[in-house]
Amino acid sequence: MAKPTDPTVPSDPTSTDPTQNPGQNLSRFANLGFEDFRRMASDASLSAWEKIGFPDSYRQGVEQHIFTDISRKLPALNSTQQVVLDIGPGCSDLPRQLIEQCIRQQHRLVLIDSAEMLALLPSGPGVEKLAARFPDCPELIESLQGRVHALLCYSVFQYIFAEANIWSFLDACMSLLAPGGAMLIGDIPNISRRKRFFASETGIAYHKKFVGRDETPEVLFNRPEPELIDDAVVMAVLARCRAAGFDAYVVPQDPLLPMSNRREDILISRP
Repeated sequence: MAKPTDPTVPSDPTSTDPTQNPGQNLSRFANLGFEDFRRMASDASLSAWEKIGFPDSYRQGVEQHIFTDISRKLPALNSTQQVVLDIGPGCSDLPRQLIEQCIRQQHRLVLIDSAEMLALLPSGPGVEKLAARFPDCPELIESLQGRVHALLCYSVFQYIFAEANIWSFLDACMSLLAPGGAMLIGDIPNISRRKRFFASETGIAYHKKFVGRDETPEVLFNRPEPELIDDAVVMAVLARCRAAGFDAYVVPQDPLLPMSNRREDILISRP
């Protein structure tokens, strides 16, 4: 089962401790996987943000900032007549902004997600929807070999890490990039970075303000973190991509993003 965040670390949207997030029942967002998202997509009682695993307070009103940050890192989105691929777009405002941008710029946009999620997104010229679990879509991968100018995987990598083979995923993604093309693995919950933040003076002050109590968050270093992404995973991703002939970097998120102080992005480009 996927475990995208560490519930022992306070001030996190998927903390299962209600004392860390007063007034919110966040246990529903813990231990989610592909089949859970399929089910949630069909649940009319959930908001668009809840369907993709976030409480409303962590995404409502900020997805324009997220899309602006993505557009800076994937400049092909601002060009014209490019091939764009979004793996796991979900159903919130973010993929809708991507769809609108791709229609304006006359891109070919391919969206890969469950049929239930894709049904919640609008269609338009140049927009293709494929109900699949990437990379279990060999025909599409073969047809897009070396042709994708911008590849986006946002707030999804943690689930791939927990449920699938991340190396097969990365290898398939790299095979799709056109010369000069780029891939953004965005919004990665790196437990090592989160610990560093909450062990710092800035993080402690952030936690105290968030919970409304004068308490110091408990942060434990030098212990195994099963199923969680840490610095070792992030650095291994960079190493694999670079060894394959691609440039790869860890890049910060815009400070306006809701979890920029404890999440980060990986940018991969084909020279």
